[in-house]
Amino acid sequence: MLRPLDVVAVRQQFPGLARRHGDQPAVFFDGPAGSQVPQTVAAAVQHYLLHDNANHGGDFATSRATDAMLGRAQQALADLLGGAADEVVFGANMTTMTFHLARALARTWRAGDEVVVSDSDHDANVTPWTIAARDAGCTVRAIAVRPDGSLDQDSAQRQLGPRTRLLAVGAASNLTGTVHPVRALTAMAHQHGALVFVDAVHYAPHLRISAAAWGCDFVACSAYKFFGPHIGVLWARRALLAELPVDKVRPAPDHGPDRWQTGTANFEGIAGTLAAVEYLEQIGRSVGGTGDRSAALTAAFTAISAYERELCRRLLAGLQTLPGVRVVGSSEPSAPGERCPTVSFTHARVRPQALAEHLAASGIFSWAGNSYSLPLTTALGLEPQGALRIGILHYHTAAEVDRLLAELRALLA
Repeated sequence: MLRPLDVVAVRQQFPGLARRHGDQPAVFFDGPAGSQVPQTVAAAVQHYLLHDNANHGGDFATSRATDAMLGRAQQALADLLGGAADEVVFGANMTTMTFHLARALARTWRAGDEVVVSDSDHDANVTPWTIAARDAGCTVRAIAVRPDGSLDQDSAQRQLGPRTRLLAVGAASNLTGTVHPVRALTAMAHQHGALVFVDAVHYAPHLRISAAAWGCDFVACSAYKFFGPHIGVLWARRALLAELPVDKVRPAPDHGPDRWQTGTANFEGIAGTLAAVEYLEQIGRSVGGTGDRSAALTAAFTAISAYERELCRRLLAGLQTLPGVRVVGSSEPSAPGERCPTVSFTHARVRPQALAEHLAASGIFSWAGNSYSLPLTTALGLEPQGALRIGILHYHTAAEVDRLLAELRALLA
């Protein structure tokens, strides 16, 4: 049996959480747009820049240290994502890497081919594919959402077909927190010979990623969403990394992940990303996880998701007591693995931006608008105002949730 998450010990590792707003602590419910980072991540970035800073591939000490760190980081991210170290590519961010991959894949498409996206996704997993399909003369189809924001699997069956070349789907909605049936959708797409790209950006800090279990061909995420620096990560099947046509300069290696890492990599960011995975591993050890790093990460996310689920249940129950509030998507607590602890809502008379401004003045940080989930806010009729989004992470407390609800209650009374 695993021990419960020790949130007091967790919070002590995040210096940012000590920030004050007037006479009260700041509350960071803005995590879906970027989490806070533990001290170890900042220390790793600093250590690299001050002691090992060099380009890789050289015969001298700092370059060899960079090579060694890069190898450790690729293995750590492989353990996090469920692949092999030589299938991990680092880049600027998920959006930039998706545009890069979309250009490469589009060179293998032909006029009349089809690309399938979803109405539940962040636009970073829609527009890159839409532009690439347009340039290749392909048709774009979209999986519809139900009124509760979940993906319509009957729609998925209709949209996927023999002309489908790619399915792009998110592991979880960054607006509603809804977890999508990635494994089932991947199986549907593969029946038609299509590749599957999974945007796991929002999923990554909350639940255990497993590219192997999903059976997909690509997984992308961003380290700054799972307690690391601003850097993107792509996992792709080894054969695809080797075979797809890719833009690169002539001296760059023509094999492995280096084919895809254009220009000099952000090595200090990679060092910080390695530290972020090590932080999650340490969480797993602290709750009683044993075995290798992969097993420790499984333990970490088991404890994290259980703790976050209780906070999300508390938030949803409180919102239901506030007149005029409507939760976007399901307002019911979900079973394990069915929802990330992200809740968006609207009010009958107060605009989301006004809610966010009021909370900000009280030291509670949140986001209002479409959260880049433009296809979803459009499908659900939330444009142009969008919704107020509250993102819970494992460093939050029940007292912070209660403080949020009290501020909303006072404003909306």
